Amino acid sequence: MILLRDSDRHLCSSHCIQHIRDTFFQTIEDQRMIVPVDRIAVALSGGKDSTALLLLLHAALPAWPGVTLIAVTVDEGIAGYRDETIGAAVELTTRLGVEHHIVSFASLFGGDLDFLLRGRESRSCTVCGILRRRALATAARQAGATRIAIGHNLDDEAQTVLMNLLRGDFPHLVQDAASGEPECFIPRIKPLTGLSEREIVTYLILTGNYRELPECPYTGFALRSEVRTMLTGLEFRHPGTMKNLIRSRDTIRQHTTRASGVGSVQRCRECGEHCSGELCQVCRILGRPG
Repeated sequence: MILLRDSDRHLCSSHCIQHIRDTFFQTIEDQRMIVPVDRIAVALSGGKDSTALLLLLHAALPAWPGVTLIAVTVDEGIAGYRDETIGAAVELTTRLGVEHHIVSFASLFGGDLDFLLRGRESRSCTVCGILRRRALATAARQAGATRIAIGHNLDDEAQTVLMNLLRGDFPHLVQDAASGEPECFIPRIKPLTGLSEREIVTYLILTGNYRELPECPYTGFALRSEVRTMLTGLEFRHPGTMKNLIRSRDTIRQHTTRASGVGSVQRCRECGEHCSGELCQVCRILGRPG
């Protein structure tokens, strides 16, 4: 039997799998994330969240006859880490028969993450996140995708809410990055946000898809690592904490005008990509002149 602590329910293996699939599908339906003609690019790192995302979307395809899936893996070139996770991603897409694209930092930005950080290790997750988003968007656009599916789960969303509060970053707190984007961007969807990390791991174990993989060596530098530890403890002692944090954010969004966090969109004067200023964040990181 498996205990769902926030609802105090005990489920057998088969009912737990069905509960997770139902929650996943309901999240997509409630937020109208997918339309019948979508070509969805799944951001597939090879880790547990993206693996579960691709598996769940693939299992749900019969409900959307016109939807196609592709997978996009970003190779940051992190020594001792990325090779193994890319191998897991290739193995999964081959097994499912899903079209798979791999794009590297080296090919797009002239160097791997280890090289591009160059003494900025304390900002590793920020730098990597910006470059990964660009790499993913570029590959998805080239593959003709109409949606990009991201493997952010409930824990990730709660962590992001708390991080924005701790930083005093109100614009990012109220801005819904997964919808309402300008037409020049491919919309991003987050179908796993109704599921906790624990539920996702449980699903992978029960379906025989769980595997131990190395953790990114830069994780320890991030504020998210500290926030994750704190929220995990709070969730254990007070089940439902993470869901309540996300509900609070959603309530704030409902009472805040969309203009609070979104600037005008223009093209970067250096690379030509869309951004909110004269020079995009990627070009700033790469030290390109504005």
